[in-house]
Amino acid sequence: MAILEVHNIEKHFGATRVLEDISFSLEQGQALAIIGSSGSGKTTLLRCLNFLETPDQGQIVVQGKTLFDAADPDTQRESEIRKKRLHFGMVFQSFNLFPQYTALQNVTLASQLLAKEQPDFKANKANILADIEVHGKELLAQMGLADRSGHYPHQLSGGQQQRVAIARALALKPDILCFDEPTSALDPELTGEVLKVIRSLADQKTTMIIVTHEMAFARDVADQIIFMDGGVIVEQGDPHQVIEHPREERTKQFLARYAEN
Repeated sequence: MAILEVHNIEKHFGATRVLEDISFSLEQGQALAIIGSSGSGKTTLLRCLNFLETPDQGQIVVQGKTLFDAADPDTQRESEIRKKRLHFGMVFQSFNLFPQYTALQNVTLASQLLAKEQPDFKANKANILADIEVHGKELLAQMGLADRSGHYPHQLSGGQQQRVAIARALALKPDILCFDEPTSALDPELTGEVLKVIRSLADQKTTMIIVTHEMAFARDVADQIIFMDGGVIVEQGDPHQVIEHPREERTKQFLARYAEN
């Protein structure tokens, strides 16, 4: 059974249709790359999956459970949104780190806040917080930042900040890790270190959705690729088919423009 099923998602802003009839599925351990020009709807799709936007139509199903159904008001209660977001770890274009917190504190903050809501927190506070800190340090080490846990964001390079952001997204152990153009805010020399981390996560069979303009990276890392244009899925399939042998004319034109740049 697919870990994620997206059925007929639509999103409108006024008279503008940003997403139209978006459907796809993702298996456990797969990496899905979404490519397309600016304004094609890629970021809006991620925001709908993470419940930062509310779709106007469609369903979102994770591990067989319907998290959102436009026809069912019970799936749209504001009080449930935070719980639903826990299924999706989000890494944004900008790093969005808290400048007043160290790298480790940025990684562990959400876990600490959630822990305080548990009924046994007061009785086991010291042990719970210690476990969270250990896990945070392990994630930073995984990102190659073991010696930067006490550094503040302004003391880190852009690539290091984005790797802290990835560790933060992993801290809550989401079902699916989502990246929205994770290298677009980085200088070219820093892009490689972030892509290396994402590649290692793919090697570990982390379930991921990656919106990216790094075409060679998408071809090498993704199990499947979706090409979007004008708010619709124009073509989807394995990387060899979509990038090397596209069937749709719009896909061919996009890839040709990319090759020219």
